[in-house]
Amino acid sequence: MAATPPTGSPGPLERLRRVPGSFAALSRTQRELIALAAAVAFGVLVMPLLIWLAGNRALGPYTHGDNLKGGPWALFADYVVGLAHGSAVFWLVALGPAFLLLLIRGFLALLRALPPPRRG
Repeated sequence: MAATPPTGSPGPLERLRRVPGSFAALSRTQRELIALAAAVAFGVLVMPLLIWLAGNRALGPYTHGDNLKGGPWALFADYVVGLAHGSAVFWLVALGPAFLLLLIRGFLALLRALPPPRRG
């Protein structure tokens, strides 16, 4: 049986919210913006390297024009150029983690909004 804190003392989450500078002490808007920025940064910086890794294992080395050993940095450079030109495919990769985060949050909100199942 889990021990519950006395009614006069705050729980662990409430104590964390009182710590200045902690993530939980930020407003909801600030936390949402940080999560969105982290998802976009992941999409822009990490996703191309993950795509290169998977492609390198499944399809072979990435060739960049006449350079037969372009490598991950050549793919990343091509990716940044594609973003700068506004290509929808490159922006879909960049914003994909943010879309996935929003999709998961929407699904969880839908689950919370459903009535509990009846018993008996």
